[in-house]
Amino acid sequence: MRAGVVPAAAVAASIALAACGGGEVSSTAGQGGEDGTTTTEQVVVQVGNGDFNPAGVYEKAAPGVVTILSVFDGGGAGQGSGFVISKDGEIVTNSHVVASGGANNGGGELTPAKQVFVQFADGNQVPAEILGVDDDADIAVVKVDPGDLDELTVLPLSEREEYAVGEPVAAIGSPFGEEQSLSIGIVSAADRSIEGLSEFAIDNAIQTDASINPGNSGGPLLDSDGNVIGVNQQIATSSGTNSGVGYAIPAGAVRFSVDQIREKGEVDYAYLGVTTQSIWPQLADELGLETESGALVSQVVEGGPADDAGLEGSSDQITFQGTPIETGGDVIVAVDGRRLEAESDLAELISRRLPGTVVVIEIIRDGDSQELEVELKTRPDRIPSP
Repeated sequence: MRAGVVPAAAVAASIALAACGGGEVSSTAGQGGEDGTTTTEQVVVQVGNGDFNPAGVYEKAAPGVVTILSVFDGGGAGQGSGFVISKDGEIVTNSHVVASGGANNGGGELTPAKQVFVQFADGNQVPAEILGVDDDADIAVVKVDPGDLDELTVLPLSEREEYAVGEPVAAIGSPFGEEQSLSIGIVSAADRSIEGLSEFAIDNAIQTDASINPGNSGGPLLDSDGNVIGVNQQIATSSGTNSGVGYAIPAGAVRFSVDQIREKGEVDYAYLGVTTQSIWPQLADELGLETESGALVSQVVEGGPADDAGLEGSSDQITFQGTPIETGGDVIVAVDGRRLEAESDLAELISRRLPGTVVVIEIIRDGDSQELEVELKTRPDRIPSP
C-alpha cells in the first residue's frame, strides 16, 4: 500500500500484549459510592436536532462486536475485529485480518489463514470457518457454530448510501488487542477513494476522526442509532498509529460483498475498461464542454466493454492549472440515467453491478449528447494496460 496508509490490523505482538493484559492499568470512571460501586453519567452530545449517546450506542452494539485471531502458515499471527451479521454465526471482518497477500499488499493471491478464532464480548473464544474473502473491497465473512454460544447480537448494516459530514460516529474494536474499546468522532469526509488489497480502489469510503488504530480492522463504524455505516479498514499516518484520519468501507459495498460470499464464496465485480479524469468548472470552460461534472475519458482498454461499445479516449494532451489533461475523449455524464456529480461516481456505479449487466451510458462527444449500451464484463485481477 502507498506510504502513510496502514491497514488497521494488529500483528502477533499485539496478541501477546492482549494475552498478558498489557501491564498494569488503572482508571477512574465516575465517582465511587459508599457501597463500593462506581456510578457513571452517560455523555450525550447534541447534534443538530438529535442526540448522540455514545454509552447507549456502545451498550446496544458492543455484544455484537468480536475480536478475531488468525494463525498463518509459518507461525505468523494477526489480530483484528469483526461484528456479527446473522444469528447463524456469520461475522464480517476485513480480508487482511484473515488472509495474507493481495496484489496491493505484498503481492500474490490472497492466502487464507490456517486457523481463525473468534473471541466474543462474554469471553467465549471459538474456532471459525472462512466463508469467503474479497480482496477488492477488503471484506471477508467468517462463520462460527452458534450452538454452544449465548444468543448472538446481530448488528444491522445501514441502508443509507450517503452520510453527512459532521454527523457523529462510534467505532468499536480491539485496538492494540484491547478488546471492546470504544472511540467516538464524526464523519470528517465522504466519498473518499482508498486502497484495498487489489489494484482497484474502494470508492465512496467514509473518512472519520474517530480513533482507529492497529487492531480496529474489521470492526464496525456506527451511527447514532447503532447501525453499521462502515467497516473500519485503514488509517493515514506517518507513525503507524492514529493521526485523526481513518477510513471505513461503506455499508453498501459491504453488503455487495457479503451477498455474493453467501451465495458462492467469492465476489465478482463488473468492469467498464476506461481510465478517466475529473472535470471542474474552469477546466470545462477551457475545453468548451457543456457540462461541469462527469468523467473525462482519457484511455479505453482495447477489447474491453467500453471499447466494444465504441467509447473513445483522448487524442491530445494539454497542461491546465499545472495539471496534465488528456483531451479529445468522450465525457461520461450519466449511467442508467443517474448523473455523475463527480468522476468517482462512475467507479461506484459500475462496481455495484454484476458482470453481464447491460448499462446505458450517456456521453458528450464533440458537443453532442449520445447514449451507448455497454455490456459489462468481469473485472480482471489486475488493471490492464490501455
